[in-house]
Amino acid sequence: MPEISNATVSMVAAYLAAFVGSALGLRCVVRSVHHREGWRPGWLVLGAAVTGCGIWMMHIIVLMGFSVPGAVITFDPDRVLLSLAVAVAVVAVGLFIVGYRGAGRVSLGVAGTVTGLGLAAVPYLGVGAMYVNGTVYYRPLLVVLSVLIAVAAATAALWSAVSIRGFLSSLGAGLFLAAAIAGMHYTALASVGVHVRKNLLPGPGEPALSMMSMLIGPGIFLLLATVFIVLDPLLILGEGEWDERTDTGSAPAATPDTPALFDVRQPDSRR
Repeated sequence: MPEISNATVSMVAAYLAAFVGSALGLRCVVRSVHHREGWRPGWLVLGAAVTGCGIWMMHIIVLMGFSVPGAVITFDPDRVLLSLAVAVAVVAVGLFIVGYRGAGRVSLGVAGTVTGLGLAAVPYLGVGAMYVNGTVYYRPLLVVLSVLIAVAAATAALWSAVSIRGFLSSLGAGLFLAAAIAGMHYTALASVGVHVRKNLLPGPGEPALSMMSMLIGPGIFLLLATVFIVLDPLLILGEGEWDERTDTGSAPAATPDTPALFDVRQPDSRR
Protein backbone atom coordinates (compact mmCIF):
# COMPACT_ATOMS: atom_id res chain seq x y z
CA MET A 1 0.00 0.00 0.00
CA PRO A 2 1.54 3.36 -1.00
CA GLU A 3 2.46 5.73 1.82
CA ILE A 4 0.85 9.14 2.09
CA SER A 5 3.46 11.88 2.43
CA ASN A 6 3.31 14.60 5.08
CA ALA A 7 3.02 17.19 2.31
CA THR A 8 -0.13 15.52 0.99
CA VAL A 9 -1.69 15.38 4.44
CA SER A 10 -0.81 19.04 4.96
CA MET A 11 -2.38 20.09 1.65
CA VAL A 12 -5.59 18.15 2.33
CA ALA A 13 -5.89 19.50 5.88
CA ALA A 14 -5.27 23.06 4.69
CA TYR A 15 -7.89 22.75 1.95
CA LEU A 16 -10.49 21.31 4.35
CA ALA A 17 -9.95 24.17 6.80
CA ALA A 18 -10.45 26.74 4.04
CA PHE A 19 -13.51 24.88 2.72
CA VAL A 20 -15.24 24.64 6.09
CA GLY A 21 -14.66 28.33 6.77
CA SER A 22 -15.81 29.40 3.31
CA ALA A 23 -18.93 27.22 3.28
CA LEU A 24 -20.02 28.30 6.77
CA GLY A 25 -19.37 31.94 5.95
CA LEU A 26 -21.50 31.74 2.80
CA ARG A 27 -24.43 30.27 4.73
CA CYS A 28 -24.19 33.00 7.38
CA VAL A 29 -24.39 35.71 4.72
CA VAL A 30 -27.33 33.97 3.06
CA ARG A 31 -29.07 34.03 6.45
CA SER A 32 -28.38 37.74 6.89
CA VAL A 33 -29.41 39.14 3.50
CA HIS A 34 -32.16 36.83 2.26
CA HIS A 35 -34.36 36.21 5.32
CA ARG A 36 -36.17 38.59 7.62
CA GLU A 37 -35.68 36.53 10.79
CA GLY A 38 -32.41 37.06 12.61
CA TRP A 39 -30.06 39.91 13.38
CA ARG A 40 -28.10 40.89 10.30
CA PRO A 41 -24.97 42.38 11.95
CA GLY A 42 -24.63 39.28 14.13
CA TRP A 43 -24.80 36.90 11.17
CA LEU A 44 -22.30 39.00 9.20
CA VAL A 45 -19.88 39.04 12.14
CA LEU A 46 -20.26 35.28 12.53
CA GLY A 47 -19.69 34.83 8.79
CA ALA A 48 -16.53 36.94 8.93
CA ALA A 49 -15.26 35.07 11.99
CA VAL A 50 -15.73 31.57 10.58
CA THR A 51 -14.36 32.51 7.16
CA GLY A 52 -11.37 34.32 8.65
CA CYS A 53 -10.64 31.45 11.04
CA GLY A 54 -10.84 28.88 8.26
CA ILE A 55 -8.48 30.88 6.04
CA TRP A 56 -6.07 31.47 8.93
CA MET A 57 -6.05 27.80 9.94
CA MET A 58 -5.21 26.90 6.35
CA HIS A 59 -2.46 29.54 6.45
CA ILE A 60 -0.94 28.04 9.61
CA ILE A 61 -1.07 24.50 8.25
CA VAL A 62 0.66 25.61 5.05
CA LEU A 63 3.20 27.65 7.00
CA MET A 64 4.11 24.70 9.21
CA GLY A 65 5.10 22.80 6.08
CA PHE A 66 7.29 25.61 4.76
CA SER A 67 10.97 24.66 4.76
CA VAL A 68 14.24 25.71 3.14
CA PRO A 69 17.16 23.29 2.72
CA GLY A 70 19.85 24.11 5.25
CA ALA A 71 17.73 26.71 7.07
CA VAL A 72 16.52 26.69 10.66
CA ILE A 73 13.11 28.39 10.85
CA THR A 74 11.28 29.62 13.94
CA PHE A 75 8.27 31.93 14.31
CA ASP A 76 7.12 34.84 16.46
CA PRO A 77 3.74 33.71 17.92
CA ASP A 78 2.45 37.28 18.41
CA ARG A 79 2.96 38.17 14.75
CA VAL A 80 1.35 34.91 13.70
CA LEU A 81 -1.72 35.77 15.78
CA LEU A 82 -1.78 39.21 14.17
CA SER A 83 -2.47 37.53 10.84
CA LEU A 84 -5.61 35.96 12.37
CA ALA A 85 -6.93 39.39 13.33
CA VAL A 86 -6.18 40.71 9.83
CA ALA A 87 -7.96 37.78 8.15
CA VAL A 88 -11.14 38.23 10.20
CA ALA A 89 -11.11 42.03 9.88
CA VAL A 90 -10.74 42.21 6.10
CA VAL A 91 -13.41 39.56 5.54
CA ALA A 92 -15.73 41.52 7.85
CA VAL A 93 -15.18 44.70 5.82
CA GLY A 94 -16.13 42.94 2.61
CA LEU A 95 -19.16 41.17 4.06
CA PHE A 96 -20.57 44.32 5.66
CA ILE A 97 -20.17 46.29 2.42
CA VAL A 98 -22.07 43.76 0.28
CA GLY A 99 -24.41 42.87 3.16
CA TYR A 100 -25.70 46.43 3.37
CA ARG A 101 -24.87 47.94 -0.02
CA GLY A 102 -25.61 44.94 -2.21
CA ALA A 103 -23.38 43.81 -5.06
CA GLY A 104 -23.36 46.78 -7.38
CA ARG A 105 -20.27 47.16 -9.50
CA VAL A 106 -18.73 49.83 -7.28
CA SER A 107 -19.54 48.25 -3.92
CA LEU A 108 -18.48 44.78 -5.08
CA GLY A 109 -15.29 46.15 -6.62
CA VAL A 110 -14.34 48.07 -3.46
CA ALA A 111 -15.22 45.19 -1.16
CA GLY A 112 -13.39 42.63 -3.29
CA THR A 113 -10.29 44.77 -3.58
CA VAL A 114 -10.06 45.61 0.13
CA THR A 115 -10.74 42.04 1.21
CA GLY A 116 -8.42 40.58 -1.44
CA LEU A 117 -5.51 42.84 -0.51
CA GLY A 118 -6.02 41.98 3.14
CA LEU A 119 -6.11 38.23 2.47
CA ALA A 120 -3.02 38.53 0.27
CA ALA A 121 -1.24 40.12 3.22
CA VAL A 122 -1.97 37.16 5.52
CA PRO A 123 0.69 34.75 4.15
CA TYR A 124 3.25 37.56 3.96
CA LEU A 125 2.54 38.45 7.59
CA GLY A 126 3.31 34.83 8.37
CA VAL A 127 6.59 35.08 6.52
CA GLY A 128 7.29 38.33 8.37
CA ALA A 129 6.86 36.43 11.63
CA MET A 130 9.58 34.00 10.56
CA TYR A 131 13.10 33.95 11.98
CA VAL A 132 15.62 32.23 9.72
CA ASN A 133 19.39 31.98 9.52
CA GLY A 134 19.55 33.80 6.23
CA THR A 135 18.13 36.64 4.14
CA VAL A 136 14.54 36.47 2.92
CA TYR A 137 13.76 37.76 -0.57
CA TYR A 138 10.68 37.76 -2.81
CA ARG A 139 10.02 36.95 -6.46
CA PRO A 140 8.02 39.98 -7.69
CA LEU A 141 6.01 38.22 -10.41
CA LEU A 142 4.74 35.58 -8.00
CA VAL A 143 3.92 38.25 -5.42
CA VAL A 144 1.81 40.12 -7.97
CA LEU A 145 0.16 36.86 -9.07
CA SER A 146 -0.74 35.97 -5.48
CA VAL A 147 -2.33 39.39 -4.97
CA LEU A 148 -4.35 39.08 -8.20
CA ILE A 149 -5.56 35.62 -7.16
CA ALA A 150 -6.54 36.96 -3.73
CA VAL A 151 -8.54 39.87 -5.16
CA ALA A 152 -10.29 37.64 -7.70
CA ALA A 153 -11.08 35.01 -5.05
CA ALA A 154 -12.38 37.63 -2.60
CA THR A 155 -14.58 39.24 -5.26
CA ALA A 156 -15.98 35.85 -6.28
CA ALA A 157 -16.58 34.96 -2.64
CA LEU A 158 -18.47 38.18 -1.92
CA TRP A 159 -20.52 37.81 -5.11
CA SER A 160 -21.37 34.24 -4.15
CA ALA A 161 -22.26 35.29 -0.62
CA VAL A 162 -25.17 37.45 -1.77
CA SER A 163 -26.24 35.61 -4.92
CA ILE A 164 -26.11 31.90 -4.03
CA ARG A 165 -28.94 30.67 -1.83
CA GLY A 166 -29.27 26.89 -1.97
CA PHE A 167 -27.34 24.74 0.51
CA LEU A 168 -25.75 22.51 -2.14
CA SER A 169 -24.86 25.56 -4.23
CA SER A 170 -23.08 27.05 -1.23
CA LEU A 171 -21.11 23.85 -0.77
CA GLY A 172 -20.04 23.95 -4.41
CA ALA A 173 -19.05 27.60 -4.10
CA GLY A 174 -17.15 26.77 -0.91
CA LEU A 175 -15.16 24.07 -2.73
CA PHE A 176 -14.20 26.50 -5.48
CA LEU A 177 -13.34 29.36 -3.13
CA ALA A 178 -11.25 27.12 -0.88
CA ALA A 179 -9.24 26.00 -3.92
CA ALA A 180 -8.68 29.62 -4.99
CA ILE A 181 -7.60 30.74 -1.51
CA ALA A 182 -5.31 27.74 -1.11
CA GLY A 183 -3.80 28.48 -4.50
CA MET A 184 -3.15 32.06 -3.41
CA HIS A 185 -1.36 30.91 -0.24
CA TYR A 186 0.85 28.42 -2.04
CA THR A 187 1.65 31.01 -4.71
CA ALA A 188 2.60 33.52 -2.00
CA LEU A 189 4.92 31.04 -0.32
CA ALA A 190 6.40 30.09 -3.69
CA SER A 191 7.39 33.75 -4.07
CA VAL A 192 9.53 33.54 -0.93
CA GLY A 193 13.20 32.62 -1.16
CA VAL A 194 15.95 32.47 1.44
CA HIS A 195 19.68 32.98 1.03
CA VAL A 196 20.88 30.69 3.80
CA ARG A 197 23.85 31.82 5.88
CA LYS A 198 25.01 28.93 8.01
CA ASN A 199 27.10 31.18 10.23
CA LEU A 200 23.91 32.90 11.48
CA LEU A 201 21.56 31.69 14.18
CA PRO A 202 17.77 32.08 13.87
CA GLY A 203 15.96 34.51 16.15
CA PRO A 204 14.32 33.62 19.47
CA GLY A 205 11.09 32.29 17.99
CA GLU A 206 9.08 29.10 18.40
CA PRO A 207 9.54 26.06 16.13
CA ALA A 208 6.95 25.58 13.41
CA LEU A 209 5.32 22.56 15.05
CA SER A 210 4.61 24.63 18.17
CA MET A 211 2.10 26.61 16.12
CA MET A 212 -0.12 23.55 16.04
CA SER A 213 -1.38 24.49 19.50
CA MET A 214 -2.64 27.78 18.02
CA LEU A 215 -5.09 25.79 15.90
CA ILE A 216 -6.97 24.46 18.93
CA GLY A 217 -8.96 27.62 19.70
CA PRO A 218 -10.05 28.45 16.13
CA GLY A 219 -10.72 24.75 15.52
CA ILE A 220 -13.09 24.54 18.50
CA PHE A 221 -14.77 27.75 17.36
CA LEU A 222 -15.37 26.36 13.87
CA LEU A 223 -16.79 23.17 15.38
CA LEU A 224 -19.22 25.10 17.59
CA ALA A 225 -20.17 27.37 14.69
CA THR A 226 -20.88 24.32 12.54
CA VAL A 227 -23.20 22.89 15.19
CA PHE A 228 -24.95 26.25 15.58
CA ILE A 229 -25.49 26.58 11.83
CA VAL A 230 -26.68 22.99 11.47
CA LEU A 231 -29.30 23.66 14.15
CA ASP A 232 -30.69 26.60 12.16
CA PRO A 233 -33.12 25.16 9.60
CA LEU A 234 -33.18 28.35 7.53
CA LEU A 235 -29.50 27.88 6.72
CA ILE A 236 -29.74 24.19 5.88
CA LEU A 237 -33.08 23.65 4.12
CA GLY A 238 -32.36 26.01 1.23
CA GLU A 239 -35.28 26.74 -1.09
CA GLY A 240 -38.64 25.51 0.14
CA GLU A 241 -42.02 26.49 1.58
CA TRP A 242 -40.43 28.40 4.47
CA ASP A 243 -38.56 30.46 1.88
CA GLU A 244 -41.82 31.51 0.26
CA ARG A 245 -43.12 32.66 3.64
CA THR A 246 -40.02 34.55 4.80
CA ASP A 247 -38.48 35.89 1.61
CA THR A 248 -40.92 38.71 0.89
CA GLY A 249 -38.55 41.61 1.25
CA SER A 250 -37.63 43.92 -1.54
CA ALA A 251 -34.32 44.30 -3.27
CA PRO A 252 -32.16 47.32 -2.40
CA ALA A 253 -32.42 50.09 -4.87
CA ALA A 254 -29.44 50.47 -7.17
CA THR A 255 -27.93 53.91 -7.31
CA PRO A 256 -26.89 55.34 -10.66
CA ASP A 257 -23.21 54.79 -9.93
CA THR A 258 -23.71 51.28 -8.57
CA PRO A 259 -26.05 49.38 -10.91
CA ALA A 260 -27.08 46.06 -9.48
CA LEU A 261 -25.53 42.97 -11.02
CA PHE A 262 -28.30 40.80 -9.64
CA ASP A 263 -31.32 40.91 -7.39
CA VAL A 264 -30.40 40.78 -3.70
CA ARG A 265 -33.29 40.29 -1.34
CA GLN A 266 -33.25 42.41 1.80
CA PRO A 267 -35.14 42.05 5.08
CA ASP A 268 -38.36 43.94 5.57
CA SER A 269 -37.52 47.10 7.54
CA ARG A 270 -40.93 46.94 9.27
CA ARG A 271 -39.95 43.78 11.14
